[in-house]
Amino acid sequence: MSRSRILIVDDEPLLREFLEQTLTRQGYEVTQATGAEEALREVGKTVPEIVLLDIRMKGRDGLSLLPEIRQQCPDTPVLMMTGHGSVESAVESMRLGAFDYLTKPFSADRVEMAVERAAGVGQLRRENTHLRGKLSQQVAVENLVGRSRAMDELRSTIRLVSPSQSTVLIQGESGTGKELVARAIHEASTRADKPFVKINCAAVPPGLLESELFGHEKGSFTGATGRTQGRFEQANGGTLLLDEISEMELALQPKLLRVLQEREFYRVGGRETVNVDVRVLATTNADLRDRAKDGSFREDLFYRLNVVPIHLKPLRERRDDIPLLAQHYMGRAAEANDKHGLKVGRAAMESLLAYDWPGNVRELINAVERAVILCSEDEVGPQHLVLDVDSSGRRNNEPVGDTIAEREKSWILEILEQEGGNRTRTAKRLGVSVRTIRNKLSLYSRQEAEADARARNQWLEMDQAS
Repeated sequence: MSRSRILIVDDEPLLREFLEQTLTRQGYEVTQATGAEEALREVGKTVPEIVLLDIRMKGRDGLSLLPEIRQQCPDTPVLMMTGHGSVESAVESMRLGAFDYLTKPFSADRVEMAVERAAGVGQLRRENTHLRGKLSQQVAVENLVGRSRAMDELRSTIRLVSPSQSTVLIQGESGTGKELVARAIHEASTRADKPFVKINCAAVPPGLLESELFGHEKGSFTGATGRTQGRFEQANGGTLLLDEISEMELALQPKLLRVLQEREFYRVGGRETVNVDVRVLATTNADLRDRAKDGSFREDLFYRLNVVPIHLKPLRERRDDIPLLAQHYMGRAAEANDKHGLKVGRAAMESLLAYDWPGNVRELINAVERAVILCSEDEVGPQHLVLDVDSSGRRNNEPVGDTIAEREKSWILEILEQEGGNRTRTAKRLGVSVRTIRNKLSLYSRQEAEADARARNQWLEMDQAS
């Protein structure tokens, strides 16, 4: 069994030595700090299980330091020490979150008893936090709807990533649910009870994003009538989501890099360093690696953000999820519009499965909500769906994929369409044999049939179960 770690913060050397000898004899692992700055450095390196903190110290006193320690170590009991046993300081320290109060001079027995009680309470707090975290993680992850292999892998990744403090870069096409994944990571993390703050880098006018992120001081620019906190300070202790990070202006990127590396920054117009404890998540629908290569995004910032990459597959590549998603959002929309019991009809589901969803899950949600509003019957039919298909009923906007096989498929189908379906001319343009084109088309047909069959089977299972 590992020994409990105790941090002693006091500017009196003799008292620190007395406490260390007393507690070491009891089997505790003791670290000393002579003041506030040294204490914060120690806390930043290793979270102590108990802190003994002097109220009266040279420089910064213990009462002003207590809230910062409580913020960084919420489960750690803090025992306050003072030679000035006034009721006012005792009440104030307890109000700020102190666990107990020791008045100097105190005996070794008194210290041992107080520390033993604190150790027991600290253990209970950590167990409760762990259990709450496990429950939050389960709820957050299960809120991601889908049964496909891609969704199973995504949920597994979130479970692995969430407990860490690493930066996560979430990439995917527009509408794939990047913000939903970011929120799930936060809610499944140890920061779940702290703020989740987000900012869309593409929505803030150029020149204003720095102030939005880092805050500003009074008089730093026209209209700055007072000190204002930025998103980093608002998210302190929690998580900051930088949405559409690819749109951040190049001049601001070095300042973001510094915050990610040093966990400190200056407000606009400020001279005082601001320290924060923030986990950063970022999303983008652009290829940041390509942006870094062409110089429109800093390469060092890309690597700092890309510590843990998560790529969300478009809906067309996980058709197995369409029936479940459609039913889920249909139920929500039906309840919101007092149309309880409304279902997706089989013909409508066939239409949903046949469509390529260029707008991904967001487009599916909008289509389902619109269908609920338009439907005055017991079930939604194809006539209630407004989908972007051409006059032949063929799917539109099939984008180029991310893998070599997907790009090859997209290129072959595009040339085939340009040649009016003529395989011989298509093969000639691509420099391959007609047999190769025939085999490729047969493969694509089988792949689509298998995906559609899996999705339809799931739909039939759901339909029979209901």
